[in-house]
Amino acid sequence: MDSNSILLESYLDTMPLIQHQLESFNRFVSQGLQRVVDRQNIVQPSVEGFSLKLGNIRLDKASIIEADGSRRQIMPNEARLRNLTYSAPIFIEVVPVIRGIEKKASFGEVFIGELPIMVRSDLCYIKTMSRQQLIEEAEDVDDPGGYFIVKGVERVLIGLEDIAPNRVITTKGKGGDKINSVVFSTAPGFRARCVVSRNQNGIYTVEFPTISKSVNLILMLRALGMSEKGLLENVSDSLSLRNDVMLNLEVSDYRNMTQNEAIAELGRMAAPGQAPEYQLSRAETQINNYLLPHVGETAEDKFRKAEYLITMARKATMVGNKLAREDDKDHYANKRIKFSGELMEDLFTYAFRFFTKEVKYQIERTSARGRKLSIQSIINPDTITERISYAMGTGTWVAGQTGISQVLDRTNFSSAYTHLRRVKSPLAKKHPHFKAREVHGTQWGKICPSETPEGQEVGLTKYLALMSKVTVGAEESSFEDKLAGLRKKANE
Repeated sequence: MDSNSILLESYLDTMPLIQHQLESFNRFVSQGLQRVVDRQNIVQPSVEGFSLKLGNIRLDKASIIEADGSRRQIMPNEARLRNLTYSAPIFIEVVPVIRGIEKKASFGEVFIGELPIMVRSDLCYIKTMSRQQLIEEAEDVDDPGGYFIVKGVERVLIGLEDIAPNRVITTKGKGGDKINSVVFSTAPGFRARCVVSRNQNGIYTVEFPTISKSVNLILMLRALGMSEKGLLENVSDSLSLRNDVMLNLEVSDYRNMTQNEAIAELGRMAAPGQAPEYQLSRAETQINNYLLPHVGETAEDKFRKAEYLITMARKATMVGNKLAREDDKDHYANKRIKFSGELMEDLFTYAFRFFTKEVKYQIERTSARGRKLSIQSIINPDTITERISYAMGTGTWVAGQTGISQVLDRTNFSSAYTHLRRVKSPLAKKHPHFKAREVHGTQWGKICPSETPEGQEVGLTKYLALMSKVTVGAEESSFEDKLAGLRKKANE
């Protein structure tokens, strides 16, 4: 046996080929579930002096409810044979808050639905079983896991490749007449494409969701509360950017506007012909929720958004003046892949949002009828269970993505492994996308250069390289806090 074979065998012994799927799902169970709840932990119905606070969430191990109402554990093979879903019950702490006082003894922990469990994950019984125990339970001792069992069908979640979120990508527009700095600003449960464009004359415009046409950058900065002095201080380090900003100020009709006037003007553009109060409300909602939501969604974050727009304009100016190269969208440093954990977190966020709306509606309905509030009347476990089961069973995911959940290919041992390592691009297969389909040099060691189907899917459906290692990521907040501290020291 040569040294390469020894190295490969040693690597595969310590790092299973589907380790990325297991790590991703385990991280979702241990951190992602609670993160979703913490973002939506207050249910505030239209009932005076009453609200619900949602606390800790947990999952039991896989189990089923039999016809007599009893709950017992279930093994993967039994779920296959009986056409059942290999899932675990979800419990959450519910605390009524009456006139600001928490009544912790009222409800306690409540069953809110079921979540499909990945085979051989931390919540799966067979993970800790010995070879002999697996044989006794009629389980496959060589089964790699990394998939789900939904209504008796083995289903795998395909890795979804996309542009890295919250990163400014600067490229030339079609025809080369514009330079576009694009960021896919991603906040929990929402993604917004925000663009700062610079034309050949050096004039900047801003585009973001919910607004039908481009907005002048100076108007946008005014609405975000940045003065002319503050703007010039932010561009003092770049002569070319300062020249562009001076030009924009000179030709702009919004140079002398106050912040309130700029917001009112933005409201007139967003909702023409509507009442002034509605226009102001609409403009505030657009700025807070749809413009760079990853920076923040409160009024206190407006100035940070203004600085971020200036950073995007700086990159556009540098590329336009040939002081920097345009970014390569196909470079793999500018890509990210969502595996089962991130995909399940997106799906659970979507289902949990409906759950909180349903709870709010049931509380208001019970209150309007003058009935006593009971946990059975306000919580319907099917709300979460049905939405997750539908997405897992059909492959139709959040934001209209299709083909995410697929029936696991069990033709042979190799096909099962390759299916668990498949990566899918969100681009439409009917369009050419020649550059996106080509093998990029930065894929070396990460994506297999030759394994891709023929026909329309060529280059869009890919597979991880044999020894590629997928990192699970890190919490951004810790880095943001450190950078904020460093910036504060520099300003002092």
